[in-house]
Amino acid sequence: MSEYETHEYDVVVIGAGGAGLRAAIEAAREGAKTAIICKSLLGKAHTVMAEGGAAAALGNADDRDGWKTHFKDTMKGGKYLNNWRMAQIHAKESADRVRELEQWGAVFDRTPKGLINQRNFGGHTYPRLAHVGDSTGLEIIRTLQEKGIHSGVDVFMEYTVTHLLQDDDTTCTGCVAYNRVDGAMHAYSAKSVILATGGITRCWSICSGSWEYTGDGHALALNAGAELIDMEFVQFHPTGMVWPPSVRGILVTEGVRGEGGVLKNSEGERFMFDNVPDMFKGDHAETEEEATEWVRQVVAGEIASVRRPPELLTRDVVAKAINKEVAEGRGSTHGGAYLDIANQRSAEEIIAKLPSMHHQFKELAGVDITKEPMEVGPTAHYVMGGVRVDAETQESTISGLYAAGEVASGLHGANRLGGNSLSDLIVFGKRAGEYAAKRTVGMAQPTIDAVTVEAAIAENLEPLSRENGENPGKVYDELRDMMQAKVGIIRTDADLKTAITDLDDFRQRVTSTSPGPSMVYNSGWHQALDLKNMVDISHACTLAALTRTESRGGHTRDDFPVPDTGMWSHTTNVISKDGDSITIRQEELEQPPEELEQLLDRSKKEA
Repeated sequence: MSEYETHEYDVVVIGAGGAGLRAAIEAAREGAKTAIICKSLLGKAHTVMAEGGAAAALGNADDRDGWKTHFKDTMKGGKYLNNWRMAQIHAKESADRVRELEQWGAVFDRTPKGLINQRNFGGHTYPRLAHVGDSTGLEIIRTLQEKGIHSGVDVFMEYTVTHLLQDDDTTCTGCVAYNRVDGAMHAYSAKSVILATGGITRCWSICSGSWEYTGDGHALALNAGAELIDMEFVQFHPTGMVWPPSVRGILVTEGVRGEGGVLKNSEGERFMFDNVPDMFKGDHAETEEEATEWVRQVVAGEIASVRRPPELLTRDVVAKAINKEVAEGRGSTHGGAYLDIANQRSAEEIIAKLPSMHHQFKELAGVDITKEPMEVGPTAHYVMGGVRVDAETQESTISGLYAAGEVASGLHGANRLGGNSLSDLIVFGKRAGEYAAKRTVGMAQPTIDAVTVEAAIAENLEPLSRENGENPGKVYDELRDMMQAKVGIIRTDADLKTAITDLDDFRQRVTSTSPGPSMVYNSGWHQALDLKNMVDISHACTLAALTRTESRGGHTRDDFPVPDTGMWSHTTNVISKDGDSITIRQEELEQPPEELEQLLDRSKKEA
């Protein structure tokens, strides 16, 4: 019989990024006894890597902005596959959530009038991103962490949750986790569980995601019987570092383009003017002179009266344009494009507005961005797909299991607008915590079933007894390389079918990896357990990509290069698990009510 420690809480939050912290704060405010379990150290969550800002229609930089425009931009950016109600809630509530952060101590950059300043980002009609230089995510985490600690939330740092507990097939009652330092096992009884585990981008070899991003929450939900949606939609951020190889994929904030940075190919041409889809024509400058005037107005602190530069198109469009330049032989020296801010802004302005980027390139690439261009290229950055949740409550299809942030799906549709991620975390983190806590009122504490916990622990310990198997690190690297090659930014039927076969092989290889017998500081053991999640979620993503026979948003099929105006324009892929098999079905999306539909301009179709 295995030894394990037991814990009892009203609400257990898995993950300590922006969504997890905001959920825990709200649950505690509702009076629930609350705990956070986080894979890393508190304050080290992936949210700190979100640099550009949080999108919210405050109207501080341009008083023409409002929630209706934010809603329209979000739906348009998501190619109208968004959950319209989530998009509406997000647009209406994000401004209050940002002001709340300010009240809790977040030190946002200011306008000359002392209001929260806002910058331009791709796909947003007006400057909408509340920011703290280019370290916005770090400031949000700092603020929420301090608030959470003083809210009486218990924190379990450096723990990995491996199994959800259920008292039947439809109700979540807690989880099983282990301490990553010494391997000690823990079982948690919880009346409600909130997944706030972030994304899946470590499944690709070129990514901006940190080591934690192995799809844990997606896999926990899937294995518990919850449904996932939109898993084919993976956002390849257009600007990751491409040189040197040791830093390939590290994010270069969209804030560089929001502050006037331009993209050029090896021939010195601003190629984005030739890559404006029909649905965005009229929103963006058609000449370099017009785009330059926009930058001048922004630098002068004026309300821009001309159309924004094509570099501020949505991320899917810009990423595919860079990919095209490289494929056609006009890429930068190391296989990307040149992003130039040096010739648009003064050195003083660059250092003031983009201090982290200046430091990052100077230290990691030996490039002074105040004097020379950056080399950038697409990097796996965000998954629009995730746990299917109720728009109002964030509850999944499993009773008592909630999800918020990147692990949840619906808000972003086929493509996320930059900046919507940070406001997503605080809007829906707050809602998840509120409704998860309200559910617990008057509820008896669930009983921890020893048999189920013992089985979970045995499964966790099983890799430690294997001998003469592969190194988990080797399997990890080869899985990521395969996903990069076959389920990357450009996909084909043949590659996707081969990837499904490869994933079946990886699933077998994972069961025979040998990390060594130690439970103390054994990174190989952690990796062996992560790999099970990575294979399942990679399979879900690949199956959904194979099924969607069109190109839309973050999903590009070379054999189906244009959006389908029929079924796929109003259909979502639903992933679930039947025993050990991952299955898929299609479901028609609910359309917005007439008063919201009138806000949307669907007359233009993406070319």
